[in-house]
Amino acid sequence: MPLSDHIQQFLAYIATQRRYSPRTVDTYRKSLEKFTEFIGNDAPLEAFSESGIKGFVWDLKMKQKLAPTSICEHLAALKSFGKFLVRSLVLQKNPAENIPMPKRPKRLVNVLGQKDLAEEKFPELPPDAKLPQVRARILLELIYGSGLRISECQSLTWDRIDTSARLVRVLGKGSKERIVPLTESFIERIGNYKQMEAEAGHLPTATSYVFLSEDGKPFGLRTLRNDIQHLLREIGWEGKASPHVLRHSFATHLLENGAEIMSVKEMLGHSNISTTQVYTHVNAERLRAAFKKTHPRA
Repeated sequence: MPLSDHIQQFLAYIATQRRYSPRTVDTYRKSLEKFTEFIGNDAPLEAFSESGIKGFVWDLKMKQKLAPTSICEHLAALKSFGKFLVRSLVLQKNPAENIPMPKRPKRLVNVLGQKDLAEEKFPELPPDAKLPQVRARILLELIYGSGLRISECQSLTWDRIDTSARLVRVLGKGSKERIVPLTESFIERIGNYKQMEAEAGHLPTATSYVFLSEDGKPFGLRTLRNDIQHLLREIGWEGKASPHVLRHSFATHLLENGAEIMSVKEMLGHSNISTTQVYTHVNAERLRAAFKKTHPRA
């Protein structure tokens, strides 16, 4: 069987059995296609070797001049593919296993200040507020208030929201479920949103999507991202106006106010603590900047 056929089996596996998001599957597909273009589209399985992968990484770095972050993304796909081949008993050893990831430059995530997201920045909506305005506020409470990813908001169904317990059951990456608290603001607004959805003809049922479009399908990610972008521009935020900035802010503000990093990790749905630790660096840099600006001996 040629290498390309094994790649198709791998992509089907992560899409159907591991239930990776379509975006992740597409990212892996592009990386593996890039590798097969390098070694030859009709290459046999034997071409997936340690020397072949090293040559590919060298080409990405020296000829294509890709940034370390991009190289890491391609190499991660190859490592995952190699694990699949070993697990499927196609190979005895993963050829990509011992190839080191390039060092990525440390980059602090962009976050809003706590004052930027204070409740007084978001005055109560007028009685004649349109559904998109209310929807944006609900999204804000789920992303900044509870730390959900925008894709998790998109797939959220009504039966996962427990307003009496003030909790939401989130289906995250790899179909891993976590339970996260809901904010008071969310509890106050969700009833009005649900009523507006019903009046718009989207009669909510237990298993229907919270963010349901007119065609009965969940809103596209672009629509939900635009909701957040418009909301952040309205409050005067000039930085990157994206849902992930709100999620970054959620984690950073929790740590700034004394939350334990393991609790933050669980709420974010991170599988590895190192992913969460980036927010401790953000916290340290913000403290250092404040120190330099205000201390007479700094």
